[in-house]
Amino acid sequence: MKTTTLKQKELRTSHRAVAPIIATLLLVAIAVVGGTIIFVFAQGFFSSSQISGTPNIESVKILGYDARAVTALQAHDGNLMAPTSGGNNDSNKDRDERVAIYLTNDSVQKIVLGEISFSGYVYQYVEAPSLGDWSTGNIPIGNYTVLTGTPDTLLASGAGELAPGQTATVVLDLDSDLRVGRSSQFKLTTSNGNVFVGTVSVGQQSG
Repeated sequence: MKTTTLKQKELRTSHRAVAPIIATLLLVAIAVVGGTIIFVFAQGFFSSSQISGTPNIESVKILGYDARAVTALQAHDGNLMAPTSGGNNDSNKDRDERVAIYLTNDSVQKIVLGEISFSGYVYQYVEAPSLGDWSTGNIPIGNYTVLTGTPDTLLASGAGELAPGQTATVVLDLDSDLRVGRSSQFKLTTSNGNVFVGTVSVGQQSG
């Protein structure tokens, strides 16, 4: 009986717990290592714009449009644009006639206009110098340009950019005939990949 009691005491005293100070140091070390690993993996989620403090939020407002079957459409400032040289001047909206859409950059930074699609067709931006004489209404079929003022103030050469708060008219030279009274979707994609969508009623004016 005495032998058994001594062995039990020896077993109890041979399994000691870690000292409180050592345990505290181990927990702190684990927390530091874990925090470092999380920070390394998480820093890739921060974009350069967030680090620099510059916002990267784009906002474009579609103010209205002029999709009437007329030779001279109205720009965003209320003045008439140069007459179109295409179409046949009837009551239909034909290929090589134009549609004007009014946009405002509500962002705090400039935006670069990228791809524009209208009624299922993708239009490409064309620079002002390649238009030749603007007074003749020379816009290649299936392209668009940007009018910042009238009668002939086109956007400067280079990418189609809108400054913060700037309002402009996007002029599309239609690639196909459109039925008057039909609603067509206008979709603008900026260079940052943001998409803005509006609806245009062919043959009508709004805004």
